[in-house]
Amino acid sequence: METTVAQKLEALAKLQSIDSKLDEIRKTRGDLPEEVRDLEDELAGYEARVKRFEAEIQKLEEDITNLKNTAKEAEKLIKKYAEQQKNVRNNREFEAISKEMELQQLEIQVCIKKAKEAQIKIETKNEEITNTKKVLSERKKDLKTKKEELEVIVEESKDEENKLLKEREKASTFIEERLFTSYNKIRGNAVNGLAVVPVRRDACGGCFNTVPPQKQVEIREKKKLIVCEHCGRIFSHVEAIVTVDMLKKV
Repeated sequence: METTVAQKLEALAKLQSIDSKLDEIRKTRGDLPEEVRDLEDELAGYEARVKRFEAEIQKLEEDITNLKNTAKEAEKLIKKYAEQQKNVRNNREFEAISKEMELQQLEIQVCIKKAKEAQIKIETKNEEITNTKKVLSERKKDLKTKKEELEVIVEESKDEENKLLKEREKASTFIEERLFTSYNKIRGNAVNGLAVVPVRRDACGGCFNTVPPQKQVEIREKKKLIVCEHCGRIFSHVEAIVTVDMLKKV
């Protein structure tokens, strides 16, 4: 059975009412949910930094090991060349071997220098890890406190929120998928979370721009879904204006 526009508007208005109540509940939590998410992101960043420093230290330690091995190989070659020098047949061979020994001595000096530089970098990174872990520890305490505060607030409204979420799920089944998607999109773009609003005192109940009389007639007829040309919100109905004379007749 196809639903009428009036039924669609009624279902949307009911859904909006439920969502507005949920918004009020979540508003009591203030900025805590966002603060918790920000702290979690911050902690993830610190932990990633520590892992990066540790990986860099591991690489530097491997470099130092390789440099020490290279220096040892150079020392062996120097000893080998020293033995060869004892059996040279002329000055030319002696000088050639001497040059090779000088090159290996230079290689050892370069290895020692690079190893020292790498060790300084390791010490600096270890210091950075210590400082980062200190900040990490403090921020974890902050996160724990914020989470505890949030849990207390959530617990206070848990039953009511769950009830409303069930009502929302039920209410959404009466709205076609395309319309439900549009509703959620409008709500997401609205600062106050209102996607369905009445016309109140000749103005949109969302953005407060004037709604022309002819448009109000169409909204009252409920023959088609009409949206605000300024903010895109869906009009549910036109609120009747209660005057003093009307109240006297009651």
